[in-house]
Amino acid sequence: MMGKQELYALLTSRNIPYQAFAHAAVHTIEQLQALDIPGQENILKNLFLRDQKKKHYYLVSIPGHKSANLKELDKKLGSGKLSFASEEDLLRYLGLHRGQVSPLGVLNDGEKRVVAVFDETLRGRTVGIHPLDNTATIFMAFSDVVGLVEEHGNRTVYCSF
Repeated sequence: MMGKQELYALLTSRNIPYQAFAHAAVHTIEQLQALDIPGQENILKNLFLRDQKKKHYYLVSIPGHKSANLKELDKKLGSGKLSFASEEDLLRYLGLHRGQVSPLGVLNDGEKRVVAVFDETLRGRTVGIHPLDNTATIFMAFSDVVGLVEEHGNRTVYCSF
């Protein structure tokens, strides 16, 4: 499983620019927003969801100030009823614990079962995400995030929230 240092090495080896800010461990978007990190308006909120039968998993990334209506989202995805995946599933599929969720967590999804769902307003922006660890936040081009996810082989979907 890839961790923070391996992710930094991957980004460096691919010449993908990023800016990292180390901070105390945070477990919610509210805790992260309470820190004095520049560019907070670009920090993403990430939700790890599953369908009722646990056949499909979704990693949803949206701007931190937005909320996701799960009933509307399940209609858009055609997934049936969505709910939050368990910590056990989070560890199994993404190698992460609660509070560490990041769209780049799919790089640990060897089965490529998790669909990355992005808010369509993120295109062309810089985004702030955890580097597979909740003791730092990195800022990088959204296009680079999507490129890594797609190159890994996970499906991506864009939705309006």
